[in-house]
Amino acid sequence: MILKQVLEIFELIDKPTANGEEVVEYIKKAGADSVFVKKISTEKGSTDFVKIIIKGKNGKLSGGNAPTLGVIGRLGGIGARPEMIGTVSDADGAIAALSVALKAADMKRKGDLLLGDLIITTHICPDAPTQPHNPVPFMGSPVDMQLMNEYEVDDQCDAFLSIDTTKGNKIINTKGIAISPTVKEGYILKVSDDLLDIMQIVTGQLPKVFALSQQDITPYGNGVHHLNSILQPAIATSAAVVGVAITTETAVPGCATGASHPMDIEIAARFSLEVAKMFTQNKCSFYDSAELSILLERYGDLKKFQTLGEK
Repeated sequence: MILKQVLEIFELIDKPTANGEEVVEYIKKAGADSVFVKKISTEKGSTDFVKIIIKGKNGKLSGGNAPTLGVIGRLGGIGARPEMIGTVSDADGAIAALSVALKAADMKRKGDLLLGDLIITTHICPDAPTQPHNPVPFMGSPVDMQLMNEYEVDDQCDAFLSIDTTKGNKIINTKGIAISPTVKEGYILKVSDDLLDIMQIVTGQLPKVFALSQQDITPYGNGVHHLNSILQPAIATSAAVVGVAITTETAVPGCATGASHPMDIEIAARFSLEVAKMFTQNKCSFYDSAELSILLERYGDLKKFQTLGEK
């Protein structure tokens, strides 16, 4: 259960003065091995990128060989002040990822270590801009996607879970969480059976998967519609990426306040932690490497979809 951590993180960021330094110090005191904060300012505002590392028993950072999982809390901002008062729905991904970090740190302090390393990244911005989007407004960000990926997609990771509020659409019409097919180097691969099994166990329900189009895994800025930014980390890495969407039955704006549901955030965090346990033990695969080899041999690589392409 990670509900305690979800509530603690929410209280920590639910204020106009929320910042990365305070968040990572809180998690470091709980038992994190190392933390990183970098404040980035642009003409649109500023945000604090944060990274928390929980070293595993046989993790690469300690000289071992167990796989490393990255958990990204993807969002535009945790708040849209002064336009909106309070924490916005878009903050759910950050809250979930930071809750994973807080729980994993506490577990390690008590003696329950993951086998491999866990690297959690996100950013803290209490006053991000908003932007028009159909069917409901999106949260904007003071930084562009390239910069976001630079600080949040750590090349030490062997696979990534990207947690993102995914409520402003008509594609996913269920409340709770849903996962994406695995995305790797421009390919949308089949949904991981291992992840579906973990999802069923964690939720106690049949697993839910959301649809992806090819354009959803291309970079922002190429002039085509994107579901949201949940798979944008996939353009910046050769590792496999799976989106963990926090969802609703109705379309909810990312800039709406009072729209965060603690139990749904908790499920996303608990699912991510269970994946971390299994993945770092080599008991959970994000994709079938043999099938990917066949696809590459027959159709070639699709890395061009990780770029802006040709004009």
